Parts: sequence; C-alpha cells; structure tokens
Amino acid sequence: MTGFAIRLALAAALLIATVAARAEIDEPVGALAMHGEPALSPDFAHLPYVNPDAPKGGRLNLAYLGAFDSLNPYNVKALSTAEGLVGNVYQSLMARSDDEPFTLYGLIAKRLEINDARDKLVFHLDPAAHFSDGSPITSADVLFSFNLLKAKGRPQQRAAFSLVKSIDAPDDRTVLYDLSGANDRELPLTLAIMPVLSRAHTDAEHFEDQTLQIPVASGPYRVAEVRPGERLVLERDPNYWGRDLPISKGLYNFDTIRIDYFRDATAMFEAFKAGLIDFRIEEDATRWRSEYDFPAVRDGRIVKATVPNGLPKGVSGFAFNTRRALFADARVREALASMFDFEWINANLYAGAFQRSEGFFDDSDLSSIGRPASERERALLAPFPGAVRDDVMEGQWRAPASDGTGRDRSVARSAIEKLETAGYALQGGRLVDRSGDPFAFEITVKDREEERLALAYARNLARIGVAANVRLVDEVQFQRRRTRFDFDMMIGTWTASPSPGNEQRGRWSSAAANAEGAYNISGAASPAIDAMIAAILAAKSSEDFVAAVRALDRVLISGFYIVPLYYAPEQWIAYSSRLGRPERTPLFGVDLAAWWRRGP
Repeated sequence: MTGFAIRLALAAALLIATVAARAEIDEPVGALAMHGEPALSPDFAHLPYVNPDAPKGGRLNLAYLGAFDSLNPYNVKALSTAEGLVGNVYQSLMARSDDEPFTLYGLIAKRLEINDARDKLVFHLDPAAHFSDGSPITSADVLFSFNLLKAKGRPQQRAAFSLVKSIDAPDDRTVLYDLSGANDRELPLTLAIMPVLSRAHTDAEHFEDQTLQIPVASGPYRVAEVRPGERLVLERDPNYWGRDLPISKGLYNFDTIRIDYFRDATAMFEAFKAGLIDFRIEEDATRWRSEYDFPAVRDGRIVKATVPNGLPKGVSGFAFNTRRALFADARVREALASMFDFEWINANLYAGAFQRSEGFFDDSDLSSIGRPASERERALLAPFPGAVRDDVMEGQWRAPASDGTGRDRSVARSAIEKLETAGYALQGGRLVDRSGDPFAFEITVKDREEERLALAYARNLARIGVAANVRLVDEVQFQRRRTRFDFDMMIGTWTASPSPGNEQRGRWSSAAANAEGAYNISGAASPAIDAMIAAILAAKSSEDFVAAVRALDRVLISGFYIVPLYYAPEQWIAYSSRLGRPERTPLFGVDLAAWWRRGP
C-alpha cells in the first residue's frame, strides 16, 4: 500500500470513529448545567447580577496576607502563587455563572455537544479566541493543556482527567472527549472549566517548578508588574477577544488591578484605613464590631456593609492528621473535638457574632444536621455498616454545647470517659497511654488570629491532661507543611458550593489521602466516603444528588476528622465609596469583577 493510500485509510478511519462517537450527541448548545437546565436563555445579553453599562477605567487596589513566589496557579506548588491570575489572566473553555449552583456558559468554547449519558462530549472553539500575543487558540492548545495538567497538574485535576478514555481534535476548532466508563456526570463540567494554556508559551518540561515568567494567556488582563512576594499589577488588555461576549458584559471594568501583599494583618488593616486599599472582606468579628469607627467610615469615604450569603456554609476546623497514630482512633478524635468550647470562645472572643459549625454543608438543604436519613440515603449507606453512627443517621447528633463558663465539668468528664475506652488514663493531671507516654501534640498556625484560637483550645485540652503546643509559622512554611502532611493538627477551611462534586475527591478520597498537594488534610481513607463521592458524581436527579451529599455529610461527621469551628451567617465587607457595585449580589457572594470605579 502506498503512503498516500495509508494516509487516506487513516483519515477514513478517523472520520468513521468521529461520526460514531458523535452519533448519540444532541444538537450544539451554549450552556451546560450540572442538574436541570441553565437559568439563562440561549440569547441572554448579560449575566443577571452585572451592570452591563458599568464604566470602564481606573484602578482597583487590593491586598492579601502572605507572599508569593510563582505565577503558575495550576501545579502542585501553586499554594504560594500570586492571587488574581485565575479568571483575570487565565481563562477556561467555559465560564461559570455565580448566580447558579453549577452552570457554565460559552467562552473559549462557544458551543458544546453532549449526550444524555454524558459520556460523549464535543467542544467547538470560538474562532475569535486568541491569546494575549494575538495567536489563535486552537484545539491543539486544548489537547496540550489537558495532557499537561493530567500529568503535572494539581491532584484533583490529575484524578479527574485520568477518567477520560480518549481525547481527539479532528480540526483546529473541535475537541472530542470519550468519557465512557467514567460514570461521572460532573466530568464534562470539570473539563469545561479547564484552563487553556498556550502550548507555544508554556514550559511543559519545568511546569511543576515555581516560576515568575510572565504568562501569555487569554484573559481580559495581562501581568504588567511583578515584585515577588510584594506586589502584582494587572493591566486590562485592550485587545481582549472576549470583551463583547454576553458572559463578559459588565465585567472586568478596571483598567488596572494592583495587589499588594502584607506579612502582618494589622499593617494591612491600617493600609485599608488610610485609603491605600479599596476593598476588604472582614473575617475578624472583634475587629468588625469594634474597629470600624474610624474617620473614613464616619465621613463616608469607606462603606461598611453586610452581604447575604446564600451558599451552604462549609466549615473551618482544626484538622486531625489521622496519618499520625495518635489520631487514628475516631473515639479519641471525638473526645478531643468535644473540648472545643464554642460557647465560651464565641462569647468572649467574638461577642457572639458566629454560629457553631456542625456538618460540612450547614445552613442548606444539603446538610444532614437535624434530618433523619431518607430511604435513598440509607440505600447508599447500606453496604457500609458502621460508617455512620446511629444518632447521626437519625439526625439526632449535635455538637456538644458547654455551659459557657469555660470550665464545664460535664463535657470534660465525658471526654475523659471516651479516652479511657480508647486505652488512655488520667494520671497526675496528665493523659497517658498504656505505656505511660503522655498524650501530646502540636497545633500549627499561620497567623495571630489562628494562634489566639488555638491557645484557647489548648487551654481547654489541658483540663483533660492533653498537652497541645501551639506553633506559629509563616504562610509559606504553613502551606509547605500542609502539602507534605508534615503536622499533627492545623486549621483548614472547606468551602461549600450548592453543587459539590469533584472537589470532594481532593478533600476526602482515599486516593488523595497521601497525594502530595491534595487537600485531604486529615488523611481520610474510607470506602464509604469514596462511595458517597461516586454517588454524588453519578447522580442524575436532584433527589439522588441531595441524598448522596447528605450521606457524605453523615459519614464525615461520624468520622470526626476535624474539630468544627464556626461561621458567620453573612459576609462582612468594607470598601471605598469611589467603587460602584451592582444592585444585586449573586448566589456566590461579592464578585469584584462586576464592580467599577466612580470618576477618575
């Protein structure tokens, strides 16, 4: 057979395979929702929470605590990456609406085709899409990005992309995915929010390394200035290809975004008071209540506001590193968790501003707290007897509540009894194991606020003979120890969306328990957890989805992997009166991309 005949045969085979792969696919659409239908019509003009006529211009001054030493947010070492790059500089195939649980609309991928089983997927790229250097975005860039992130990306990306059976690009504007066998209905959306990297300007060989190379990407901003660890300046790209798309209307209104980094929280707050920073989310309840009566607030130069938060509240907590033998027993973890005196801490440190976290999806329909398990949940959990405690299954479990005095003897007595069943004893004021070794561990914290909270917790643990030493480290060291699981206990935060999905793998799956860089801080490794995550991803109906999330909530609560802290029922923000904001706040809270500058 001649070379020409071979090429012709291969082309014919590829055409036949492509036709077969797309035989069951529906007509192209411009949006995709995780459950149900997209809220916006195919001809929507702009997102419902933006001002489409927002003026362009001016500068937005922001600040973050910590430092940075990389401009790559997509590798394992991305924990010290500069803020503000994702969305502004790097963009994905499709873009999320912050007003819907999980719905994506066309961006680099103008349209998509997908079948009912969600195991065949086709993206059609916008012919107008290009990188900041003017080079077109092609299907080769998408394939390059997929393969690079599958091999060297963050753990959750590698885990999700490994489920893809095959990927192909029959032409420069079309990308085909075969997802058969994945049984993951969220996978098409995960692939749609994949960043598209320039194969011509991305160093694949050294992708895993920290880098300060200025990225060439496709977003509305370009990196204009970098001072490692101190400052990042972004400038709006006047040639941004997507500025007139409906998904972009009313967004990206500032000409310049300047982000300064502070090592000290007090110094950062003083800079805000002095007008050097335009916007601040306040997380310190004491500061919010007592330190915002300064001249700029009184005379209206700074606006103080509370914003409703319609999301599940998620949870922050002291994470037990269950890889340590000291924390391997759930009875021990339960006993130690009960000694976190929320009532005293909330009253004395935070003036009663917070509500107690109990589950992982509090204040939402996804929470299992106060709800007996449904038949759907019980069917999911039936293969895993003992994975959920009876009181959690019946919706009767609640976090222990103290009398608020800071010395509740009944809580301490109950904790000691649980520890005794696990083989510990109180001797001479110290908790010891059967060999007489004291129960002692270290709590790693990264700032003074965490230190204050950890010291209060450690004082209460001392009441039952537990020696908890609090160690303050800088942000970079904290993140390095977290990614390598080099700690006994540290504070983590598990935000919750109204559509939990693949991110749960990185947080709780057995596969992520020892994957460096994964966010499975506690080292949870449970077949029941893995099965509930799989059920979430396979759910076709809203009823099945809610049942699977609540079942996961119950398994996590029963495992006592963390010491739950508290949450604010609303979002606290303060900002310069020279900033304009839309009348509506979307479901996910404040979106600064929709704000603008008033006047010069």
